[in-house]
Amino acid sequence: MSKTLSVSAIQNGTAIDHIVSGQAFRIIHLLKLLDKKYQVTIGLNLPSKRLKFKDLIKIENYVLTDAQANDITVFAPEATINVIQNFEVVNKITTSLPSSISEVIVCPNPVCITRTEPVKTCFNIETQGKQINLVCRYCEKTFDRNQVLYSSL
Repeated sequence: MSKTLSVSAIQNGTAIDHIVSGQAFRIIHLLKLLDKKYQVTIGLNLPSKRLKFKDLIKIENYVLTDAQANDITVFAPEATINVIQNFEVVNKITTSLPSSISEVIVCPNPVCITRTEPVKTCFNIETQGKQINLVCRYCEKTFDRNQVLYSSL
């Protein structure tokens, strides 16, 4: 029996696999890939033995920094990030949840100073078991990672 890929292979770049289904667009925005001229392939709701369904992102000719890889764990803690060269995995990036994340997301609190003043957003990250919460450094309100908004920066 032959195996077929739902998303085509890339020659060189980064593959972000095992993203919890529904989080791929958050990661695309987090990495500001819409502003860059890299070829990006996205797979949504792909079958997965580990997650049942998963998302997948492949970025041709672009390798993530360690900081970018760590930021991804806020929205996809189980993601695997592989560096690809000549269609082969040459490095698996090890990630850890950062203690904070800045500038890429917006506080959902409508009265937070970051919504009305030119202040860069910053959130401290807290975990409770598998739950990941973001605490705004300015208004000190706590939000589930799915409540935060995309930054327009």
